Amino acid sequence: MILVTGATGLVGRHLVPRLCQAGYPVRVYIQPRRGRLPAWPEGVDVVAGQLDDAQALYKAMQGVHTVFHLVSAQWWGSRRDLERVDIEGTQHIIAATRAARIGRLFTLSQLGAEPASAYDLLRVKGQVETLVRNSGIAYTIVRSGVIFGPEDRFVNGIAMLLRSNPVFFLQPGRGESLLHPLYVEDLAAALVNSLERIDLVDTTIEVGGAEYLTYNEMVRTVMRVTGAHRIIVPVPPYLLRSLNRWVKRVVRRWPMTSQWLDILAGNRTAKLGNLYDYCGVRPVRFEDTLLTYMPQRHYFRELLRFLWQRPY
Repeated sequence: MILVTGATGLVGRHLVPRLCQAGYPVRVYIQPRRGRLPAWPEGVDVVAGQLDDAQALYKAMQGVHTVFHLVSAQWWGSRRDLERVDIEGTQHIIAATRAARIGRLFTLSQLGAEPASAYDLLRVKGQVETLVRNSGIAYTIVRSGVIFGPEDRFVNGIAMLLRSNPVFFLQPGRGESLLHPLYVEDLAAALVNSLERIDLVDTTIEVGGAEYLTYNEMVRTVMRVTGAHRIIVPVPPYLLRSLNRWVKRVVRRWPMTSQWLDILAGNRTAKLGNLYDYCGVRPVRFEDTLLTYMPQRHYFRELLRFLWQRPY
C-alpha cells in the first residue's frame, strides 16, 4: 500500500492515477473539508484528517510501505503557513511514519532549497529536507524546478496577471532569473518510476524539464500562447514585493505571492537530462505543452473567480 498526502494538490492529482495504473494499491490522506474531490480511480482508499491528528495518521499508515508526502503551503501560504504546514506537518508525518515502521518516505522540495537561505520558501524547504534526512527513515528527496500544468499556480498565475491589466505587466527586474519548468505529468511519471530505483534511496535528486527559460521568456511565451500581449515594465524586486503586499491587503487573494519572488531571486536549474538519467522520463517542452490547454482557457474569468474564492 502506498500513502499519498496532499493528494488533492497539483502533483497529487496526477500521481494517484499513475500509481493506480502501475498496479499499486493507493491510499490518500486528505483534509476534512468541503468541496469536490478529484475523480480518482476506483479502489483508492480515502482517509480524512489533519496533519496534527495522530489518531487519523495512525489509521492512514496501517499496511503502508511507502509514503509520498506532498502537502505544502508553497503557492498560497504566508511565512507562518509555511512553518505550520511544511515544517510542523512534516514533523507529524515523520513521527507517524516511524511509529508505523514505514519503509520509505518521498518528499518534494524546491531547487535552491537551503536551511540558511534568506528567502522564506527556500529556507523552509531546506529545513524540511533536514528533518527528512535526520528522520532515520529511508527517504528520497526530489528537488524540482517550477512545476506547470493545467492546474498550476505559477504559469496560470502569469496568464491571470496578464489579464489583470490591459496595457502593461510588472516584472521583477529584467526577468533574467533562469528557471527549469517541469510538466506535472512528467514529474508524476518520474515519482512512480523512482519506486523501483534502489539507487535513489537516501538521496536528494534535482530534476527539471527539457529546457532552461528565463522568467522573461516564460512570460513572453504565455503572452504568445494566450494572445494577451502586454508591455513588460521592469520593477525593482523589493518594490514589487511591497506592491504585492499592498494589493493583498485590498483583495482577498492575488495570483502572485511572495513565494514567486523567492523563486525568482536567483537561478533555479538542475542538470539537463537528470529526469531521464534518474527516472527514465523524457520531459516535454514548455511551449508545446502550453499549446495543448492554454489557448482554450478564459483567464479573465478565472482571475475573477480566483479573487473571490475563499482563502485556504
